[in-house]
Amino acid sequence: MKALLLIDIQYDFLEGGSLEVPGGNQIIPVVNNLQSQFDLVVATQDWHPPEHLSFASNHEGKKPFEVTTLQGLEQVLWPDHCVQGSRGAEFHDSLLVNKMEAIFRKGMDPGIDSYSGFYDNGHLKSTGLAGYLRERDVTEVVIAGLAADYCVYFTLMDALKEGFHASLVEDATRPIDAEAFSKRKQEMIDKGAQIVQSGELVST
Repeated sequence: MKALLLIDIQYDFLEGGSLEVPGGNQIIPVVNNLQSQFDLVVATQDWHPPEHLSFASNHEGKKPFEVTTLQGLEQVLWPDHCVQGSRGAEFHDSLLVNKMEAIFRKGMDPGIDSYSGFYDNGHLKSTGLAGYLRERDVTEVVIAGLAADYCVYFTLMDALKEGFHASLVEDATRPIDAEAFSKRKQEMIDKGAQIVQSGELVST
């Protein structure tokens, strides 16, 4: 079976959010249109405690987008975003949610970030997503959401490592940094991912 994975389509990554992805709102109608083409739709949700160490505000003298080390891993320090229970952590009101069979929350451990929907950044702890998909006999995942060069990229790369066929819907994602995304897109292709457009997936 083929599943649609929707990554972090939350207010803080959308227009006016604390970590706004340029053009992020443009993907919502595309994603909504895609959902009817899949028997299984699963979402991820960034869900950070206020004391999360990926937040620049939790490091004295540090500013957003500076780079530090966390658990031995390079870590971009972000503006506070997707704090548990906040408006910014909610899915956008325009996003259709009725077809979402499951929502996997990530980034809850204050000591390590979690870009991927499958694992934290150190691959120390699984979210359970891979096992869930296997239970549903999923062999292929189609990925959309935000942001293309971070959570979407790392989710797709982990999907490949877990043995799933993986595709990125290019017009249903947006990057924080377009130049960085162009490099990461080539990495995805080199590892066996397909880059598709939503029109290739929607039957008329």
